[in-house]
Amino acid sequence: EKNITQISLVEVDLNALEHKGEVYRAKSPLAKVPALELDDGRVLTETRAICTYLEGLYPEPNLMGDGFEERAFIEMADRRVEWSLLLGIANSVRHTHPGLAVLEQPQFPEFGRSQADKVHEVAAWFDQLLMHQPWMAGERFTIADITAFCAIDFARLMKFNPGRLGLQALQAWLDRVAGRPSAKV
Repeated sequence: EKNITQISLVEVDLNALEHKGEVYRAKSPLAKVPALELDDGRVLTETRAICTYLEGLYPEPNLMGDGFEERAFIEMADRRVEWSLLLGIANSVRHTHPGLAVLEQPQFPEFGRSQADKVHEVAAWFDQLLMHQPWMAGERFTIADITAFCAIDFARLMKFNPGRLGLQALQAWLDRVAGRPSAKV
């Protein structure tokens, strides 16, 4: 979305457990992705911390809010997406998808299925929200929309489709985000 081209991307093969190896753990001790290594050798982990850093380096287009009040409401929207939608999707996929069994030992399929049910409930709430505003945090596209788009894209692994579930506002929002140039990369 910000057209940042100055960062070299390094692929980490999760299925080969590359993130659990010594080389990666030296950068990210908890073996989590993503990680951003700065020019001075320090490493930022946690997606939101990395986004905050990049927002500071590349302030336009602004995705995290102008001023404390807008930042607070965008943060709230992003946290709602992350903790209520993305976490449920991740738990469902990690505990039910056979391709992710290598990453989640042991898998608890019943827990994963219960998380899918919760995702549907939360998605219905977001559908209602989007009937009254065009974007996750209000009147403009923000990091909350990026987080939600990534979450719903990941939810394809649990065969989640807002339109087929009758969540028309969520589907319309998803189509708008998918139409953005950054979503086509």
